Amino acid sequence: MVKCGKIFNIFEFQTITSRKSVLNSLIGTYECKADTKGRLMLPAALKKQLAPVLQNGFVLKRAVFQPCLELYPMAEWEVLMQKVNKLNRFKKKNNDFIRRFTAGVKMIEVDGSGRLLIPKDLVVFANISKNIVLSSAINIVEIWDKEKYEQAIDDAALDFADLAEEVMGQDEEGDGIS
Repeated sequence: MVKCGKIFNIFEFQTITSRKSVLNSLIGTYECKADTKGRLMLPAALKKQLAPVLQNGFVLKRAVFQPCLELYPMAEWEVLMQKVNKLNRFKKKNNDFIRRFTAGVKMIEVDGSGRLLIPKDLVVFANISKNIVLSSAINIVEIWDKEKYEQAIDDAALDFADLAEEVMGQDEEGDGIS
């Protein structure tokens, strides 16, 4: 976690090398602050993990299940869009899904000072204030208002053991990891 520029934990990640850099996993949770214009400085440890994909830019979108934003490296976004593009657009539910899934999507880049600008409409959606949490979620970064993040973690804490067992522990069906 990064707090006021101090690094408590630094983690590494692995990359899969191909035509474009695709992240295998990001690790860490970081606290930072947004300025009045909605810009946030990427913590050094996270910026280091994102280094292979920084030059390609990012896509920032509303999360589907939580009141947060999702930051996709461009190559990860393109992989996701290949799946979405396979949907039959002549089915109303598919069109509705695509419209809602891509609502508010923005292409963004890290500026020369290492900052990301969060567009105003996305700041409003995620109710982002000055204090922000950047939370890695495998190959993307979730951007949360700090209070909303802590509330989501606290709310999920009671059910996490059951969820972990359901998602990860289904060895007899072959759906889990263990």
